[in-house]
Amino acid sequence: MEKDPLSAASDTDVSNFNKNPRVKLYILNENRAWDDQGIAHVTATFVNKLKGISLVVRKEHEYTLMLESKIQPYTAYQKQQETLIVWSEPDSFDYALSFQDKSGCDEIWEKICQVQGKDPSVEITQDVIEQESEELEEDHFDDMHDSSTGMSLPPCELSRLEEIAELFNGSLLTPIKREKLTILIENEGYVKKLIDLFHMCEDLDNTEGLHHLYSIFKSLFLLNKTALFEIMFADDVIFDVVGVLEYDPSVPQLVRHREFLRTQTKLKEVIPLNNTELVQKIHQTYRVQFIQDIILPAPSVFEENLLSTLTSFIYFNKMEIVTMIQEDGEFLKLLFRQLADDETDDEKRRDLLLFLKEFCTFSQTLAQQNKEAFFKVLSDLGLLNMLEVIMGLDDPVMKSTAVDVFSYIVEFNPSMVREFILHEGQKQDDDDLLINLVIGQMISDTDPEMGGALQLMGIIRLLIDPENMVGKVQKTEKSEFLGFFYPRCMHVLTAPLCANTVDDKPSKDDYQNAQLLSLIIELLTFCVEHHAYHIKQYIINKNLLSRVLVLLKSRHSFLNLSALRLLRRTIGLKDEIYHKHIVKTDLFKPVAEAFTRNGKRYNLFNSAVIELFEYIKTEDIKSLVTYFVERHYKSFEDVEYVQTFRVLKQQHEQHQDRLLSRTGSLDTYTPTIRNRFRRVARTMEEEEDIWFDQDDDFDDADLSTKVDLFKTKLEVDYEPINKLLGNNKQTAHSTNFGRKSPPPKVFSKASVSIHSSLTGSLSPGATPASSPSNSPSTPPARPTSPPSSQDHLSPVSANKQGIVGLVDYPDEDSEEDETSEDSDSALPPSKKSRLST
Repeated sequence: MEKDPLSAASDTDVSNFNKNPRVKLYILNENRAWDDQGIAHVTATFVNKLKGISLVVRKEHEYTLMLESKIQPYTAYQKQQETLIVWSEPDSFDYALSFQDKSGCDEIWEKICQVQGKDPSVEITQDVIEQESEELEEDHFDDMHDSSTGMSLPPCELSRLEEIAELFNGSLLTPIKREKLTILIENEGYVKKLIDLFHMCEDLDNTEGLHHLYSIFKSLFLLNKTALFEIMFADDVIFDVVGVLEYDPSVPQLVRHREFLRTQTKLKEVIPLNNTELVQKIHQTYRVQFIQDIILPAPSVFEENLLSTLTSFIYFNKMEIVTMIQEDGEFLKLLFRQLADDETDDEKRRDLLLFLKEFCTFSQTLAQQNKEAFFKVLSDLGLLNMLEVIMGLDDPVMKSTAVDVFSYIVEFNPSMVREFILHEGQKQDDDDLLINLVIGQMISDTDPEMGGALQLMGIIRLLIDPENMVGKVQKTEKSEFLGFFYPRCMHVLTAPLCANTVDDKPSKDDYQNAQLLSLIIELLTFCVEHHAYHIKQYIINKNLLSRVLVLLKSRHSFLNLSALRLLRRTIGLKDEIYHKHIVKTDLFKPVAEAFTRNGKRYNLFNSAVIELFEYIKTEDIKSLVTYFVERHYKSFEDVEYVQTFRVLKQQHEQHQDRLLSRTGSLDTYTPTIRNRFRRVARTMEEEEDIWFDQDDDFDDADLSTKVDLFKTKLEVDYEPINKLLGNNKQTAHSTNFGRKSPPPKVFSKASVSIHSSLTGSLSPGATPASSPSNSPSTPPARPTSPPSSQDHLSPVSANKQGIVGLVDYPDEDSEEDETSEDSDSALPPSKKSRLST
């Protein structure tokens, strides 16, 4: 028994294969019962020894081969119940694959249908034999050997060419006739006989016969059968087939395709190919592709699904070419050695790189696990290092080709590229990093339409997209790569933007530069949407939004809209830090100026500005509403065709009225000393704004500065309480010791809780807080006897000056306060001290 070459597969091979659809394999036994062969995984892939696409079934975990069945063009595969595929092997068993899920069944079914040239929507790939309809049985072919029981081909003679053409054309009407005709042509070697007639007609200049032959071979293509294509595309036949297709009766002048293929096309072997089969397969694939793309009529004439097998033929040829080259390890090693060799001249290196690009293009036909192995082999040979060197050259052709190869890698496995970039970042300068070379290539694109830059922007976006950072290490990969990208690469990306916005208008405003800036802003917009922390820090620290909004003065409308779109996305995040930055740097000013310059023109920019403020109105972003109305409403007050700006002003006025109403009620209430206090609302909001504005100006690393700022803020907040406590303690100390001591701090361990101080009994003879004698001009009453040590800690003089900025709760809370006082008085001292540390 032949040993399975993959039986000793590595853990990686097993892991990759186990990603394929999970199935149970059944075999029909002699008693017509299904035997369960166990759980396995299945894939449809090219098998060399079977020379075709085959169903490969391997046992789960063990990776042992259970079934290897070539997908034959005439085998009837049947799909049942959405998760079952059943078929019969010629002279063998009946098999069934029961899939774990519908998606796996659909994936394998599409592969089977692709090989057989069938529409995946069918449930059986080959039509069963059934009686023809009466309408088709009455056609004129009934007089020519055609019946419901059989069909025969006329003798292959010049005089019968018209009859043959009519038979072939008529057989295309029903699937059963196509099947019968295909079998007859294959069994009788009819294609070779038709080729002999073609040579005879050409020698005799028989134009009518050549036109009939064109019709016959056109029908052969429309039969859409792999077996016939293998005959027609053989090395000794394919040029004659091309010759027949030259005599299209609808084309008035003869097009000499054979001459072009023989004289103008030549396989350029940058590295000698010693495999004869590989060379033949490359020639065949090129010629068949030429027939499909150049010679045959457009798909609108040849219904596209009728040539699906031709497309599949080319597809699997390319897969076979890639497989054969990949298996030749010495060939690939020689390729990369010559690419990296300093003695290789530029022309030779250019040809080698073009071959590598074509090789990667063909690899797109590989199955997922095979493609992963393919790029792993190239990566191990140093592909990314080689591309990095080539991108640093001055040859535009090689740089463009290297970008194409790089795009294939990034699209398939961006994580592999990110890992390479992080690794090289540990030992290389920023200018030499692969990703910075890609950014530099985008910036220096000479195409006025920036086609290459657009392709490179897509590559960069794939690399920085958190959505494709998959797997268990997603969080680590995202934080690690973005933490690397922003400090080491972002300055390269934004350099053209910063250089062009030094003044209050763009320094360069030509079309090509505007296109480049538009692409950069599009990338920044993507970052704003997907990178919350890193891009926020970068925008605020570099004041990047101000730079971008300078471009509102550009004469290019698309650039104006790109700049405005970035601001709109930033506001749309509803991040208060962004909102404070907008207010602080007055970013609505360039928007208002641009809106004024636009005048009364009803265009896209006008609508975009209105939509931005409509969003602010709808979401009622108070900080931006207040900022807009107080500083820029005059620029929009004449706009009457929408109500957006008028409503924004009304929202602002209503907000101010609420604040005034709240503040007014608090100011008219006479504050009294109670057990609970709170700050005036308006004062608190103002101080919070100052606090957050100051906080935005510091980096995360400046922790000590922030701690000091926090302490200062707390001291300001509690200053009235400190004064109150300080006055009382100063009185007590002067009585006991006859000297002044510094006022106690709220956070001092010696200080008592405000709750205890204010609810405790005042010293004998003290005037209640509500009496007139406790007015600011009246000095506090002295105790009638010297205070004890306990008295000197707890009593507090009810001086009104000591509670500036504090207000009492309304009288409705009196019962609650009294209840709280009673309950607090029963608590031990340790429970009463709320603010002591």
